[in-house]
Amino acid sequence: MNWENVETKRLLLKGWDASDIPFVFEHFSDAFVCQYLYDAEPFTTVDEAEQLVTFFSNENNRQSNRWVIIDKSNNQRIGTCGYMFWDTINHSIEIGYDLQQSHAQKGIMTEALTAVIDLAFREKGINRIQAITYVGNAASCKLLEKLGFQQEGVVRDKHYFRGRYYDHYCYSLLKKEWNTPQADS
Repeated sequence: MNWENVETKRLLLKGWDASDIPFVFEHFSDAFVCQYLYDAEPFTTVDEAEQLVTFFSNENNRQSNRWVIIDKSNNQRIGTCGYMFWDTINHSIEIGYDLQQSHAQKGIMTEALTAVIDLAFREKGINRIQAITYVGNAASCKLLEKLGFQQEGVVRDKHYFRGRYYDHYCYSLLKKEWNTPQADS
């Protein structure tokens, strides 16, 4: 999909390219980042990161977009966010996000998601944004609710991971409900 870069007060969200491979490997091999990603094992090889970066940087990929979140104060990569499963007929998309532990609880993801949600509704013709989050991920649920997402219910046994099934909440936000919140300082 390759949406444009997005800039906020503290952050630069840029599309993935080969320069991001070392960060993507480090990021998605981190136990904290991966603790609620019940659809894939943490990375163990750089090749896995290369494949993911190739997927998200492919100009022919019309259903997904991912940004690396960069802290503008020190030019450090600190997380990712983006969209998957763009349904162009029904104008809906699924959002995903992850952040390094040292940057959690600082309003960074609120700031990043506010910008990309606003972009989706204002410029990309999206009407519905969906988020799927593990029922035990209280921080993600709190973030989604702060942004105005409504919990629609539980997707039972959504992911099979390491020999067991995991339930996930389904959240959604509609364009007509979007009120841009103020990001935390």
